[in-house]
Amino acid sequence: MEDGHWVNSPRRILSFSKRRRATVSFPDADDKASSGFAPKPTEVYGFVGCITTVVATGLFLVWAYVPERCLHSIGIYFYPRRYWALAVPAYSIVAIVLALSFYIGLNFMSTPSSTSLNTMFDEFSREPSDFALEGDEDERPIEPISDIGIHKINAVMFK
Repeated sequence: MEDGHWVNSPRRILSFSKRRRATVSFPDADDKASSGFAPKPTEVYGFVGCITTVVATGLFLVWAYVPERCLHSIGIYFYPRRYWALAVPAYSIVAIVLALSFYIGLNFMSTPSSTSLNTMFDEFSREPSDFALEGDEDERPIEPISDIGIHKINAVMFK
């Protein structure tokens, strides 16, 4: 208890000491390694990914916007053509638009037509059970989940 640094805490915390004084301990730097607190791998990967993204964005902006004579003055002579500064983002946007269009078209192709009976019935369809129990309304069980019949839907929509 005398190894660490002890200070009075403004907060009331549960203390098992005989002095009944709330205290907070600040461990030394040497105790930190043995305390068992280490960053999780996901935190490390997130940090490295964030730093990499910031550095890559900075390098891209420098490459795309700084004039060639400035790059030559600091000793950079080999870099991709400036054409790719416009081509890669344009190709990426076109690829994303085409992928989304393909995905939507594939969904339209796999959806049955509106006149097909598959839009109303399939292997998971459940007919409502026709059971009537006599007795008090409070004692009746909840009806099982089922599909609403097409005749009821038509009656509500078209009458």
